[in-house]
Amino acid sequence: MRALGLDPVHGTRETFRTLCDAMSRPGTIQQTPNKPADYAVVATLVDHEVKTYTSDSTLKKALSEQGRLQDAHPEDADIVHTHGAPSWDVGELERGSLVEPSDGATVVYDVESVSNRSTNGSTSVTLSGPGVSDATTIHIGLPAAELDSIRKAQSTYPRGIDVVFTVDDRIVAVPRSVSMEVA
Repeated sequence: MRALGLDPVHGTRETFRTLCDAMSRPGTIQQTPNKPADYAVVATLVDHEVKTYTSDSTLKKALSEQGRLQDAHPEDADIVHTHGAPSWDVGELERGSLVEPSDGATVVYDVESVSNRSTNGSTSVTLSGPGVSDATTIHIGLPAAELDSIRKAQSTYPRGIDVVFTVDDRIVAVPRSVSMEVA
């Protein structure tokens, strides 16, 4: 994954640890050892058995050259990558079943901002549930309509989608087990 500026051994290991920490503490901003974080997360999660969707030609080329790209449409993919709000509907993605909820997609959003404070163009999201003490509010650089679509896609727990928001070298995870309230 050197084509993406990622050490294939140490970089992916450190990104995986960061991702595990982010998933176990939903709504906390974690710093990855690599930039851009969306490339690091996708490269860490994808192997030759994982169906992947991305429209990013650099990411596609790097994964393909490694024999790790099993290209799929968003609704059929295990890992879905997008820059900002996508043209497809997140509600149409695979959400797993009651028997196999882990078959739900993981969506990696590269967004304009992720912060603990309100920023221009960000939408306020309050998270509650496992791994969240009381309630946590984060501000994400996506339109409220897209965040509400994510909320709906996660509303059938244990079915749902896992979401990772990235910006520069930071990530915030919102697993399917967490409830979202979009302001």
